[in-house]
Amino acid sequence: MSDPVEAELWRERARRFRAAQDMAGADHAIAEAARLAPGDPLTAFLRAQSAYELGYPAAALFAEAVRLWPENPDVLRNHALALASEVQVAQAEHILAAALAARPDWLDGQRVLASLRYSHGDTETYDKGFADAVRAQPRHQGLWLGWFTLRAQQRDWPAARSILDKATTQLGGTRPLAIARAFLASESGDLAQAQARLAALVGIEDDFLALCRIRTALRAGDAAAARDLALPLTATRLAGQVWPYLSTAWRLLGDPRAQWLDGWLDGGDGGNPVLHGVLDPGLSAAEITELAALLRRLHTASLPYAEQSVRHGTQTDRSILLRHEPLLGTVRARLMEALRDFVASLPPPDPRDPVLHPVLHPVLGRPRGGLQISGSWSVRLGAGGFNVTHSHPVGWLSAVLYVALPDDPGPAPAGALQLGAPPAELGLDIQPYVVIPPRAGQMVVFPSILWHGTYPFAAGERLNIAFDVVPTSA
Repeated sequence: MSDPVEAELWRERARRFRAAQDMAGADHAIAEAARLAPGDPLTAFLRAQSAYELGYPAAALFAEAVRLWPENPDVLRNHALALASEVQVAQAEHILAAALAARPDWLDGQRVLASLRYSHGDTETYDKGFADAVRAQPRHQGLWLGWFTLRAQQRDWPAARSILDKATTQLGGTRPLAIARAFLASESGDLAQAQARLAALVGIEDDFLALCRIRTALRAGDAAAARDLALPLTATRLAGQVWPYLSTAWRLLGDPRAQWLDGWLDGGDGGNPVLHGVLDPGLSAAEITELAALLRRLHTASLPYAEQSVRHGTQTDRSILLRHEPLLGTVRARLMEALRDFVASLPPPDPRDPVLHPVLHPVLGRPRGGLQISGSWSVRLGAGGFNVTHSHPVGWLSAVLYVALPDDPGPAPAGALQLGAPPAELGLDIQPYVVIPPRAGQMVVFPSILWHGTYPFAAGERLNIAFDVVPTSA
């Protein structure tokens, strides 16, 4: 018999378990809610989502949720993702394509369909859905910009430019298109055009535009301008994205605040203790071997998602350290224990200098109660594989556990992790603070806002688990 009141109590328990990252407890609670309210659309959706996040087969559960809640596009989207995770990619693409035929302006659906197509090997026509959609709705600016973003993520500048040209024909010179053109000019290397376009957009408040201005200033060698643009944004929602650019500007200017921010001692002249660590989480060789076999089974795509930093490899979806496999639970416990010890060794909360450092340190200034995983994934790289330089704006500390490595990656620094060198496309002569050769079973931890990337290696396999953590409370 249906009992919606009791079902709601179980849903609330599930929410509390999820907040504590007790995913098994949350799954049990939402299963109870589903038993008590078998026809409730929300409960059916949450039940399917719980199974999916834990790594259980969830496509059938999502199919039932779609039947109960057909008007909710998020349910349909996640049904497709669950099908793809169960290696039913053609079926996933089919249901998304059918939904988009009826509603081509469903931007999230277009994005997911393109990502599925690309990550499973279609590098030519993966964006066909957007092309069809703008023919059906040529005045829909969001569709044009979504299509542009897809090609820009691949750094396919001619295609991206063509999309903007066609969009301008349909829409005229709108402000969002003008911002996209400034970005395109900067990222494709036309510095003079980028500066001219940005000058024409003075006075416009836009997050995307703000980052474009900073990157363009750095490309132009104007570190002072980049600093002046970035520093005020450290007190805004863009802070996580801006800190690494501010560090770069400070380093170019020889400003000691770069050392303060990045936590690096240089020549014994002061600053904070190093904020990175090389840790041993205590996993045995047998556990590492078993973990490698498990991770390989989870890498089902043939190419990385377009928005990821991975090159010549793949990255898993969902939060891998929250899955149901007992081995992953053991690994998670060991990694978090090692991280808690590392955090306990950090210096006290930032005693900022009101003149030199007028803002709290983004790492040392945060409360340090519990730790919670904010994202986790596995990366598997093949010959020539690497991660382009990037940062993790929503993390606090980031870490990587090395699981399998090439027997002979090639001459150093092949396959190594670098911390501190900015993205190559900015064209800056700044060396990394440190280059860390990987070792199987070893974990490296560093501030999430620090630039980091890896060097290509000659042959073999490089397999890891990477994750971000955030502090939960004081």
